[in-house]
Amino acid sequence: MKIIMASDHAGVALKLEIKALLLEMGHEVEDMGPYDTTAVDLSDFVYPAAIKVSQENVRGIFVDGVGYGSALIANRIYGIDAVVCQDPFCAKLARQHTDSNVLCLGGKIIGSAIALDIVNTWMTTDFLAEEKYIRRVEKVKAISEKHLVKLS
Repeated sequence: MKIIMASDHAGVALKLEIKALLLEMGHEVEDMGPYDTTAVDLSDFVYPAAIKVSQENVRGIFVDGVGYGSALIANRIYGIDAVVCQDPFCAKLARQHTDSNVLCLGGKIIGSAIALDIVNTWMTTDFLAEEKYIRRVEKVKAISEKHLVKLS
């Protein structure tokens, strides 16, 4: 599976560890930067990465200081369902119940061991295609259809 990655300066170190795990798992990874810890604006990297996730219908993993900034930016793009997870249980439910396609993590608030466990869980958990979850996901998609502009 192809994974688009992005971060800000606070997430570079953790992003590199996650990238190594994803490659080890056999995934294709496109790192859209940044590539060092020089201070940057998160939106300069997460915004184009989120667009790419939406256009290519792939998954994304974004890392910033706490994860919420990435999720706020990404969820403004049509076709993105970004979640912030701080433990593997939440990662499992985020895939099973919401069919999320972007995982956002906080490089300043979780250590690499738990972050790698979260990523592994999120990447290996499938959507529960049961009637109630399908109905709920479709309702969220209807909101996107009503309020977000489709990418051309």
